[in-house]
Parts: sequence; C-alpha cells; structure tokens
Amino acid sequence: MQQAEIEYIDAFMKSLHHLSEHTRKAYLRDIQSCCDYCVAHDVAKWSDLDGRQVRAYVTQKHRQGLGGRSLQRNLSALRVFYRFLIKIGAAKQNPAQGIVTPKTPKKLPDTLDVDQSAQLVDIKGDDILSLRDRAIFELMYSCGLRLSELVGLNLDRIDEGDSVVRVIGKGNKTRILPVGRHALQAVQAWLKARASLASPEEEALFVSKRGSRISPRSIQERLRQWSIKQGLATHVHPHMLRHSFATHILESSSDLRAVQELLGHADISTTQIYTHLDFQHLAKVYDQAHPRAQKKTK
Repeated sequence: MQQAEIEYIDAFMKSLHHLSEHTRKAYLRDIQSCCDYCVAHDVAKWSDLDGRQVRAYVTQKHRQGLGGRSLQRNLSALRVFYRFLIKIGAAKQNPAQGIVTPKTPKKLPDTLDVDQSAQLVDIKGDDILSLRDRAIFELMYSCGLRLSELVGLNLDRIDEGDSVVRVIGKGNKTRILPVGRHALQAVQAWLKARASLASPEEEALFVSKRGSRISPRSIQERLRQWSIKQGLATHVHPHMLRHSFATHILESSSDLRAVQELLGHADISTTQIYTHLDFQHLAKVYDQAHPRAQKKTK
C-alpha cells in the first residue's frame, strides 16, 4: 500500500483525539489489520477496496478464529475510518457498509443451583453489616432484582404488610414484585438495625458504613467476599443472583411469561435464554434418572 495511504491512518487517529486511549488503540489495531490484508492482496489504495474484498477479509479473520463480536468491532472501525476518508475526499464509498458478520452464539448466563443459593444467603451473625448484607442478597435472589434496582430502593418501596416491593426498572418503568418470606424477614431484621447506621435524612433502604446510599461497587465487593466466606467455589456477581432467580422460577413453573413480568423484560426474546438453561437442567435430570439414558460401562 502506498505511503500516502498509510498517512491517512495517522490523520484518522489524530481526528480521534476526543476518544480514550484504549478506544484509539482498538481503532488503530483494527485498521492496521485491514491494512495488512490490503498489502497482502495488492490493494494499493483505500479507495480500491470494495465490498467483495471486505467480505473476504472478514471470512479470513473468522477462519483464523476471530469471534463474531470482534469481527463486528473490526467492521465498525472500518466504517468509521471510511467515513473519515470520504469526508477528506480520499474515498467515494464505504465498502464496509452493509457487510454482515457471522452471528455470535449467545453465552448462557452463569447461575447458582438452589443449594448454592441457599448457602450464599445463609449468613450467620447479628452485626449490622451481616444483617444488611443478608437482606441485600435475600432480596436480590427473592425478587430477581438488577443491581441498579436494588441500589435505587427507598424505604417507602417496601410494603411489609402486603410482602411486596415497588421497583423502578429500565426505562423508568415500575413493577411490583412479591417478596419471599425469608427475604422479608431479613429486610425486617435490617430495618430494626438500620437507624444506627443511616443518616436521619437518608431515604435509601440500604446504606453504607458512612450512612449514605450504598454503591453498586460496594455490593459487588461484599458479594465477592461473602461467596468466599460461605464456601462457594465459583465467583458470584450480582447479576448471577438475578439469573439464578429466573432459572429456578422457570424450572418450577415453566411459565415464561411470568418470568418475563418478574424480570421486567420488555421483549420476551430476552427472557427466552432461560429456556436453554431450563433445558440443560432437564437434560441433566434425564441423563441421571432415565434407565435408557444410562451408558453401559464395559
């Protein structure tokens, strides 16, 4: 590729001065990768690269083991680069436009089984942080809350009489969720102790040691610490409790619509990933229980 074409990359990188260094490095890596392809295939100018060659480039990267998400990022960088080239008159069309990458298979979420979930939330001790953390974990698992939803809960969102919690979810949508007996008991125990930690004017249901609303990062760290203390062999993060909630409800009820409502998913296709988890559970039970599924040992 001609030197002038290489210099376009430098000019493009300078135009990205407003982006983070990490993002700029990712753009440079992706554009340089395509440049190497052009050199290897005798493409002398960026304006000579066409859609057919971009497809061949994507195919080659895919065969080399690059996944769908990485290929999408590659193409995205190439599209932005060509918009820059068109703007400065170095190209007339964007050959990366409309190119489709191979679909990335959906990664099934990690979950805890019922026994592991019970082991995690079975926090002993009556010190104030143990009471708070037990209430947090019980409520997340009992209601399938997002981390942001739990952090955003105020005192007036819990109705102990009706055993429900009012949650403000994505898109500022409100949903009312039932709270299980164990979670309600944990929250009640926390509320009795909360006043000794919370600032008098604080509305948040869960507070930090400083008395103000607890942060998402604090909950993540406390969950990590407790998962170790409780003897779990897997790294536990807040969303894993939400995944576990959905999976266990679906295993028991097979009611996908109900799980959708409880999780606050706008589209049921988002909820359908749990049907794959449910099938894995059923397949495992079948393999262990059905006499015709047992493999003969020699």
